[in-house]
Amino acid sequence: MINVDKSPKPFFVLAPMYDVTDTVFRQIISDIAPPDLSMSEFVNVDGLASVGRDKLLPKIVFNSSETPIIYQFWGKKPENYKKIIEQVFDYSLINSANVLAGQKKLGKAGREKIIGIDINMGCPDKAVVKNGCCSALIKDHALADDIIEAARQGIAGRGTLSVKTRIGFSEFNQDWIRFLLSKKLNMLSIHLRTVKEMSKVPAHFELLPEIIKLRDEISPETLLVANGDIKSRQQAIELHKRYKIDGAMIGTGVFSNPFAFSENNSWDSFTPLNKIELYEKHVRLFKSTWKKNERPIVTLNKFCKIYINGFDGAKELREILMQAKSADDLEGKLNMLSKEYTTR
Repeated sequence: MINVDKSPKPFFVLAPMYDVTDTVFRQIISDIAPPDLSMSEFVNVDGLASVGRDKLLPKIVFNSSETPIIYQFWGKKPENYKKIIEQVFDYSLINSANVLAGQKKLGKAGREKIIGIDINMGCPDKAVVKNGCCSALIKDHALADDIIEAARQGIAGRGTLSVKTRIGFSEFNQDWIRFLLSKKLNMLSIHLRTVKEMSKVPAHFELLPEIIKLRDEISPETLLVANGDIKSRQQAIELHKRYKIDGAMIGTGVFSNPFAFSENNSWDSFTPLNKIELYEKHVRLFKSTWKKNERPIVTLNKFCKIYINGFDGAKELREILMQAKSADDLEGKLNMLSKEYTTR
């Protein structure tokens, strides 16, 4: 298991994104421009503890070729956090997911890459908030406290415990940040916008000095990770130099540049053929991973804008590719495009 505390600063984290950061995309990013850590899609512990468990297991699948991972969970019942997290660290949950998807059980190399658990206390989705979960916990410190303690019991010293949140619900909430820091987390990731702001305003980097001062006063051992509007490794390094953040989390930045974590921006030099071939690679891996159609084609189509972008005719090509009805269909269309661009 890597020790994040001893990692070079800043360290880099792939953000958790629903229907995006599954094992397939994480493997692609790990191969071309790996971060130091990746987060899983956010997964509901209450669902994993229910009869609907199998429907959520594809979100748990992990391949040992990936970068080290932190599993992110959300939900309302503290007892389910404890139960599910225990299953992460006895590896039964991940092995169940892998076997169900026809993948290998975790070997030693894979087990060593299961770094820790992150609790989602920042998702602004209205339905989730209405149910009292994720960013709703900003207004419910008592339940947040119970969830953190249940998660800590489930981990039982076998990994790191972190929280990903926002700066407040409708405005910067210093008391919320103080509360989280008082829990002596291993890591605190803060999306530098409020819940109500969603992603409609620029991230409030100007608040970092105040937040870091609070961290230094209350829990100096807690690693502070900034999130929101960070698009590249170079930008993250500048933020580290200016504000002394420990880590940087990149989410949607990988949509415009899959090489966001790289020291060299190879994406700028990618030809249309290179981009088509990378998308083909993603599709082939998708097909070999989800042999039982555990993932619908729509989750694959959404990557089209990442790869087929930034060159003449890309918009028209996307319109054609987005009409694919299956992974086989999409692979066939890409194969034809690849041959066409090879001869240009």
